[in-house]
Amino acid sequence: MSTRRPSPSATAREPDVRYPQPQVVSTLVDSCVPIEVLAELSPRQETAAELEVTLAELPLQRQAPPWDAAFLAGQAFKLYRQHSGVRTSPMPDFYIGAHAWVNQLQLLTRNAVRYRRCFPKLTLVVP
Repeated sequence: MSTRRPSPSATAREPDVRYPQPQVVSTLVDSCVPIEVLAELSPRQETAAELEVTLAELPLQRQAPPWDAAFLAGQAFKLYRQHSGVRTSPMPDFYIGAHAWVNQLQLLTRNAVRYRRCFPKLTLVVP
């Protein structure tokens, strides 16, 4: 009696439930985070050029906010004003939150309270 092994392609089709595959989620980084990193790293560098070299080694990409985020940022600002917000124009947090929401990104931030209020379904990473 011969035993036939299944081909690798046949077994590769079925996921192994014992080892679920992690879902890769991209993260948008709130501007307050790199500003804090810069403040912490800059005294350790002799020149701004050295700091630029250090920062270039980080796996970061700059991304322009999507057009649809502008409308959503305006809606978040409207909500803010309805709850007695005193600012007269949308703050960067509204654009950053909208950018993350529109692109289905999680957001790394130190300002969780405002994001949770204006974008309650946005996934936040808070150090």
